[in-house]
Amino acid sequence: MTSMAAGQGAHTEVSWRDPKRYAWLLGLVVPSIPFIIWGIHAAADGGTATHIAWWLAPIIVFVLIPTLDMLIGNDAENPPEELVKWLEQDRYYQWILYLFLPVQYAGLVLACWMWTTFEMSIVDRIGLAISVGVVAGIGINTAHELGHKKVEYERWLSKIALAQTFYGHFFIEHNRGHHVRVATPDDPASSRFGESFWTFLPRSVAGSLTSAWGLERKRLARMNKGPWTLRNDVLNAWAMSLALFGALVIAFGPGVLPLLVIQAIFGFSLLEVVNYLEHYGLLRQRAESGRYERPAARHSWNSNNVVTNVFLYHLQRHSDHHANPTRRYQALRDFDEAPQLPAGYASMIVLAWIPPLWRKVMDKRVLAHYDGDISKANIQPSKREKVLARYGASA
Repeated sequence: MTSMAAGQGAHTEVSWRDPKRYAWLLGLVVPSIPFIIWGIHAAADGGTATHIAWWLAPIIVFVLIPTLDMLIGNDAENPPEELVKWLEQDRYYQWILYLFLPVQYAGLVLACWMWTTFEMSIVDRIGLAISVGVVAGIGINTAHELGHKKVEYERWLSKIALAQTFYGHFFIEHNRGHHVRVATPDDPASSRFGESFWTFLPRSVAGSLTSAWGLERKRLARMNKGPWTLRNDVLNAWAMSLALFGALVIAFGPGVLPLLVIQAIFGFSLLEVVNYLEHYGLLRQRAESGRYERPAARHSWNSNNVVTNVFLYHLQRHSDHHANPTRRYQALRDFDEAPQLPAGYASMIVLAWIPPLWRKVMDKRVLAHYDGDISKANIQPSKREKVLARYGASA
């Protein structure tokens, strides 16, 4: 890529090529997984390969991608600052996101057909439901990228992507709640030092829903309207989910409901485990005025693992996302001051599911991030005295 950048009354030609330009297309592998499962089933015609195929999505996301992360390594390269705006205007990157949605929903329909047509054991059915849930969960990441944009149709596409998991309220809470309260005790989506994922999960699910409803109720009250209207973005997002689930039940029968429920729960739980690892233990300090400092690079855990970044559209460059929420994924930058995870999100999700391993890997990193002063961290209130007694104010 070559662009003309203005500087001191003159134009300077800057040449730069996105090394991941065509690798971003790999993100479309995930929504294609139901089609791959179907293809394996047709080719294998029974046997071990068929039974393994139902579990293809977790195998790809939690085994293959972490392995490739280790083999391929990191990429901390940033686009030149003078090309960021120009790079964001390249619609090639937007169309990759847009294509995710039709593939996602075609895969969902195919999965419903397989669920109601093929002979499967209970283990096979759970595998298919989890595989569809993985697609749905990563679809929330696509919704996250679209939902931050100023273009109205992209915001509607975000709601459509969220319909599969019945998690449309994320559109409101994330943009107007989490981004305001991130890395503070007031944010249900910011995990605390000493808090396990299994404690965080119900707190975040309930807190995010309550927050989204409250934000919409206040917005509508300013318009002299009550909350029980389809202008309420929580209700119209849920209406999309009801319409989707209703249409699939009509098309495939009530027997498809277990698939829809399991995949939705696993899908939004996958979002929440990513929330858990993105800000674990990090805290914005209060100024003398009592207000929290502005979000900075030091308030988000980052990772430059190439493969996970490609599949998650640079979600791991989370610090720049919080600094510039509307910036498109291809232009997000890495910061030296951002704390780094020891592995990509795909690997860290598995660690988060196993609290003793998570604490062993991450607690020392939080402590090091605050130069031994654990009192500066966002600590789980119920464990605060125990944590301070163990580490001291300045370990």
